[in-house]
Amino acid sequence: MASRESFNIGWVCALSEEYEAACAMLDEKLEGPDLAEEGDDNTYCFGRIGEHRIVIACPVSGRYGTTSATRTGQDMIRSFPHIRLGLMVGIGGGAPTPEKDIRLGDVVVSVPYKTEGGVVQFDLRKQIDGKFQRIGHLNSPPTQLLGALPEVIRRHNYPNKFSGIDEHLKRFDNDPRFRRPDVDRLFRSDSEHLGGKTCAGCDLNGLVVRQPRTSPRAFEAFYGTIASSNSVIKDPKLRDLYANDPELNVLCFEMEAAGLMNDFPCLVIRGICDYCDLHKNDDWHYYAAATAAAYARELLCVIKPPRR
Repeated sequence: MASRESFNIGWVCALSEEYEAACAMLDEKLEGPDLAEEGDDNTYCFGRIGEHRIVIACPVSGRYGTTSATRTGQDMIRSFPHIRLGLMVGIGGGAPTPEKDIRLGDVVVSVPYKTEGGVVQFDLRKQIDGKFQRIGHLNSPPTQLLGALPEVIRRHNYPNKFSGIDEHLKRFDNDPRFRRPDVDRLFRSDSEHLGGKTCAGCDLNGLVVRQPRTSPRAFEAFYGTIASSNSVIKDPKLRDLYANDPELNVLCFEMEAAGLMNDFPCLVIRGICDYCDLHKNDDWHYYAAATAAAYARELLCVIKPPRR
């Protein structure tokens, strides 16, 4: 049984599919402490990637948003005080532009951009004369995590030489839930959604024309600002407003990261599962969770473990 003090990486998820994907990335599962700390309601999975000992946390089912994430991170740090690096890994909505060809299944990583620390909480912003003014601030990811990104990027840019991320995704080959869906449709922001859970009744003339990708990589990775709030974004005009703001460079929207950054410093990694519009559905949830988890595993393979 591993002691509480032996775990050095904290990995936070928000949904069950994210939690399953994270657990699949472990080289070995470990027996954690027999008893829970008083007041800690998180579900934990314990394991190892390389020489890193990892605690994976999933909050209480049915609780989402920044407040739930804050509680999850605080409880984890209290229960495992020797955690030195944190990851927030899961799914989010993409904010593509003509310059940023973000597609479903791609990964967005929070890195500082201009005056932003990598995550912005748009509940803490107000729009004045068409520009966003900050009324709060969130911390940047830990320097050690940011310092490892150039090597991860290098490996990702040479898939024929470094096949790590693609190899990590093969861990899901026998689980059909995590297979890559066939249909990836991006509708123009003025295209209406007609119908229920599918786009069977939507006008396909409203689709954005995009060229097929020729890259051998399983997905592309993008680095910049992730916008976070307590509400799901289903407004493509708001999405585009943030994505095209030159001071923000928002690439992705999600619901938990803002609750972690100041109390549980971490790098946020999001697999893109929709485009923040009314055409969204759950078809890409599992695959997007898998790509984010595969990226996180590759990152931990790059980071050197602590001296014991």
